[in-house]
Amino acid sequence: MKLSDVALRTLATPGKHFDGAGLYLEVTPAGGRYWRLKYRHAGKEKRLALGVYPQISLKDARARAADARRLLADGIDPSAQRKAGKVQAAHDARNTLQAVAAEWMKHQADRWTPDTAERIRRSLELHVFPTLGAQPLASIRPGDVQAAIKATEATGAGDTAGRVLQRVKAIYRWAVIHERIAANPMLDLLPGELLKPRDVTSRAALPDLELPAFMTKLAAYDGDLCIAHALRLLILTAVRPGELRGARWAEIDPAAALWVIPAERMKMRSEHRVPLSTQALAVLQSQQALSAGRDLVFPSPYYPGKPISENTLNSAIARMGYKGRATAHGFRALFSTVANEAGWDGDVIERQLAHIERNKVRAAYHRSAYTSERARLLQWWGDYIDARERGAAVVPIFRSA
Repeated sequence: MKLSDVALRTLATPGKHFDGAGLYLEVTPAGGRYWRLKYRHAGKEKRLALGVYPQISLKDARARAADARRLLADGIDPSAQRKAGKVQAAHDARNTLQAVAAEWMKHQADRWTPDTAERIRRSLELHVFPTLGAQPLASIRPGDVQAAIKATEATGAGDTAGRVLQRVKAIYRWAVIHERIAANPMLDLLPGELLKPRDVTSRAALPDLELPAFMTKLAAYDGDLCIAHALRLLILTAVRPGELRGARWAEIDPAAALWVIPAERMKMRSEHRVPLSTQALAVLQSQQALSAGRDLVFPSPYYPGKPISENTLNSAIARMGYKGRATAHGFRALFSTVANEAGWDGDVIERQLAHIERNKVRAAYHRSAYTSERARLLQWWGDYIDARERGAAVVPIFRSA
């Protein structure tokens, strides 16, 4: 006989009281009343808890039992399904955007100054967490992030919108590497295609996707080896082509792994100190034999007393098949884009690019505070270039200091 609502209100006899098709109410000696479903799966008899009466009514219990039977009809064990759901729910609770962002920022802490860390945390709290912070990473769609970024841009903060986007992408990249999410759905969110163009004139820059092929062609370059060395050092140091072309051996201290470009050769008329990665030092060592004791690191092959021209570098790039697609100056944009998306502090990147702070107090701070950070950044960049030249598709975001 099936159970009824009237009978259930007064039912107090301990035991199992069946409703049919395996559904029953179990009454314990202590007075507890629990819905259960008895079923068989893979030749074994099992029980599935469906809730407590009267919080779960007879009607609700029957509906839950019907749902479980539909799973069984599809060959799915409802008990195993429930356990998997609980595991997924717990995983999602641990892997919300805000929770993973906190781990990412903790992982980054030794790379950032306290002010930088606070600025990054605050930008996410203001522009991303209010709408997306509590959501599991896996449930957030590219369109959700796009909406948040566009909302930031709509306030007139275009630069901030770009930086926030780069930070969100870095969080997702870190999450993939550390197996917090299976894939990165934010890869195709590119600032240039998402944000409105600003009034700037940009030179053609090689995209990171084409970097492995370019480095392979550069390694096989059959022209003047001096030009190949110049292009490689230009990529590794992210200096301006004019700063590279005028480089003199007297400016370079291999023992200190440092290249000091004097103020008179800098666009902003301020001395620029360029940390040299192991890769950059290797290029300079190879180039030293080619410069034949001259003062210039990259002398012109036709006028030894003069440096190579920027047109020489761009002609070599065109000869490699990148005419109109890449320029010598454009490698600075490549460095900036990749480093920003990898989560490096934007101020450190800007300082390495010699974009000088106009505020004298902040400029003095930048010079003293970012020396070691920039050395770590350029070594990471040199390792990144090496990995991309080997064809690696994914490169670790961070390396220990």
